[in-house]
Formats: sequence, C-alpha cells, structure tokens
Amino acid sequence: MGIRASGSATVVTSQKVREGLDEEYDRWQGKVNRVVRDFDGFEATETYPPGSGEEREWVVVFRFAGADQLTAWLESTARRELLAEGRGLLDGTPTQEVLAGGHVEVPDRVEGVTAVVSHDVRPGREEDFVRWQKKILREQEKYPGFMGTEFFRPVDGIQDRWVVVFRYDTHEHLDAWLDSSSREHLLEEGRNYFASYDVRKVGTAFGGWFRFGSAEEEQVPSNWKQAMTVVLALYPTVMVLNLTVGHEFDVLGVPGYFGLFFGNILSVSILTWVLMPLVNRVLAFWLRPGRTRTVRVDVAGAALVALCWALTVLVFALTTG
Repeated sequence: MGIRASGSATVVTSQKVREGLDEEYDRWQGKVNRVVRDFDGFEATETYPPGSGEEREWVVVFRFAGADQLTAWLESTARRELLAEGRGLLDGTPTQEVLAGGHVEVPDRVEGVTAVVSHDVRPGREEDFVRWQKKILREQEKYPGFMGTEFFRPVDGIQDRWVVVFRYDTHEHLDAWLDSSSREHLLEEGRNYFASYDVRKVGTAFGGWFRFGSAEEEQVPSNWKQAMTVVLALYPTVMVLNLTVGHEFDVLGVPGYFGLFFGNILSVSILTWVLMPLVNRVLAFWLRPGRTRTVRVDVAGAALVALCWALTVLVFALTTG
C-alpha cells in the first residue's frame, strides 16, 4: 500500500438521484462533463451509473493534472451554477472525496466492486493510523476476491480526511470482508486513531484510475506468466501467418527480409489488439496479482497454459503434416 508522489488529483463524487429522474440526471451530468473539459489541467472523467441492487447512487470521477487545477474547478462559478441547476434532480447532498496522487491513465472498465472509506484521523495519531492501515491490508489479503487497495493522505486546503479505496471482484466478496469479525476487531482498535469514518460502496472497480497496489510492487503479472501467455498467443499467430501470408510471399517472389518485416508488423498487431486482450481476460484469475494468492492457483494456471500449448502444437502437426 503506497502513497503516490504523482502531482495529479482526483475527486470522486457520489450522489443519489431522485426516483424516476435518471435520464434527466444523465443529461445534466453530460453537460457537466462537457463544461469541465474546458478547465486547465483537466485530464479525464468517467460516470458510473448505479449497479443492480444499489440505492440510485451515481458516481462521477474527475482527474486533473494537479490539486490547484482541481481546486479551481471545484470552486468555479461554472460548477456552482451547474450544481444549482441540477439540485432538483438529487436526493440529498452529494458527497465527494479528493484524492491526491494515483495512477494517471485513461479509464478502462474492469470487473469488480469498489469501497471508498474516508476517516477523520485524530490529531497526533497519524503515524499510528498508517500502521493500522497496513495491518488492515494484511488481513484483507486473506479474503477471497481481494484485488488491491490505494491509500490517500489529506489534501492541504481541500480535504482533511484520509481516504482508502479498495476493491473486490464481486459484491459478495466485498460484503464478506465488510461484515467479517476480523474487520470488526480491527475497527475497535482503529477507533483509537480516528474519530469517525464513512464507507461507500460503488458498483465498479475504477479500473485505470488507481493502481490498487504498492509503489514498490507494481500490479502486473510475474515475468514468467507474461512469457507463457505471450508464447500461447504468438505461436499460432506466427504459424497461421507463415501458412498464409508467408506462402503467398514465396509464390510472388517477395524478398525474405521484406516478408519477415511485414510478417512482424502483422503478428505484433494481432497480438496487441486481438489475441492478448482475449488471453488476458480468459486467464485473469491467474494473471492478476491481487487474485493470485495460492500455489494451487499458480499451478492450475500454468498447467492450463501448458495444455493449450500442447493442443496448438498438435493441431498444427495434424493440419500441416
């Protein structure tokens, strides 16, 4: 669990929409999103509608290049006018958390569910609170479906609360952690360090917005897993290209150096935009570091990839003679 040195700043806004006004709210939020794009430092925004079983709570995320630019948007006349225009669509007062740092990237939806927990930390107990959060993380990692966490300190002049964002692969796994006796015991200890806290569940994994891992240990698959999956996608790609495009090049008398160059372009393109995204989705249970917690999962995933290797070799052996 790391604290980012990046200067970027994000605000996560949650708001309940009055029943029957979702379409009107969606149009109003689209107008907000168009206006914010004209502000200095704006980088990205994403709107997350309520998931099934949730209480009409919409979540909107804005990212700016820095806290100053984000503050300019939050305190702008344009935003105040938009909030006044949309107030009749909302049920209650919107809540927001300002998060300084994090991974800057255009959002990309990832399966999962997120919890945003904000804490009012007691003065002088900040370091105790940080140690306690690390203890929480060690316990969370033992629970099924845990996919990572991100930790944010207060933002001077904007927000005094400490925020933790963590995600699980399903609502059931998130609820299992939130309702667990282990977490309850840890909360009893944590009340020595914070005066109050608030938990909001969001029906999305916020993929692309946060790393959900430590700065020291990036959340990417192990090198050996990456190598195995690349071979899995690369071998059939090269074989098919050799049997089709390569054969045609030979018939046409295309020089070998050009044929190899063009074949590399085709194979890399196919891997990047077609096969690797597919392979990564199918093998997500094995590739995602947040999910790979046991030797059994590692062995099962490696065995599955090795079996696919054997099947592709067999298919080409039988079809090519």
